[in-house]
Amino acid sequence: TAAAAAAGVELAESHIEDAARKRPLVYDRAGDHHYDFASAFIKSMRGSDPDAAVYYMVRMLEGGEDPRFVVRRMVIFAAEDVGNADPRALSVATAALQALELVGMPEGVLPLTQAVTYLALAPKSNTVLASYAAARKLVIEKGPLPVPLSLRNAPTRLMESMGYGGGYRYPPNFE
Repeated sequence: TAAAAAAGVELAESHIEDAARKRPLVYDRAGDHHYDFASAFIKSMRGSDPDAAVYYMVRMLEGGEDPRFVVRRMVIFAAEDVGNADPRALSVATAALQALELVGMPEGVLPLTQAVTYLALAPKSNTVLASYAAARKLVIEKGPLPVPLSLRNAPTRLMESMGYGGGYRYPPNFE
């Protein structure tokens, strides 16, 4: 090619043969493959299958996916699918993002792989997602409900006399 010639590299028949033997990875960052592989990646972590999760991560990365897209999926997964079953999961996922930004690629695959295997093997809980969804449904259905007087702050005597903070028991003061 012209680029190879400009770089002083001679293109030999063996180079062409090597290239012809390699199977191209089918991956379309803007199409169905993007979503299919992202789905398989997340479902593999959700199913506690670290080998499959790493495989799909590698397929995405080798197919040209932005590594930040992959790690964003891990951060979301850590909060949505692992949640409080292992609160460290979110720290692991965000640390993978920080490490990726610090070292870049190709070495960035190491903290990504570490995080993927951790997340896949972590216990799972969707309580965070379910709690948010239930609270959001209540807000949408009921509108702006007032804060109960017992939960309101009472910084003045007037507010105290109006019942603000009345009956509130500070939990650390009680068994």
